[in-house]
Amino acid sequence: MPTRFVRKRFDDMESLGGGAVKLARKSLGVTAFGMQIFDFPAGASTPLHDEAPSGQEEVYVGLRGSGWVEIEGERVPIEPEVAVFVPPGVMRTMVAGPDGLSFLAVGAAPHPDSGVNPKFG
Repeated sequence: MPTRFVRKRFDDMESLGGGAVKLARKSLGVTAFGMQIFDFPAGASTPLHDEAPSGQEEVYVGLRGSGWVEIEGERVPIEPEVAVFVPPGVMRTMVAGPDGLSFLAVGAAPHPDSGVNPKFG
């Protein structure tokens, strides 16, 4: 029988960087898209990068704390209950503010039928 679901606490997920990056996709067994949970102290940041080589679109969802996504030199604030979408060829870095930043990053290459599903919007 196939697995009906997987439930894991963030602290029980495989991680890198002393727990700063939780490998959520791998830990949950997700195969349709990538996802990681970042838990950064004040001032920490991701490397400046784009996703042109992978073709991935990325969405960053604030979970705790605050900071910003620097998108081609523009600071776009992120905090809990805020989501930011960045397409593949755009340079970006995530930066934690003075109280640190925890966020979920979800990424995938666009589906060939990438029109919006009217059922779900």
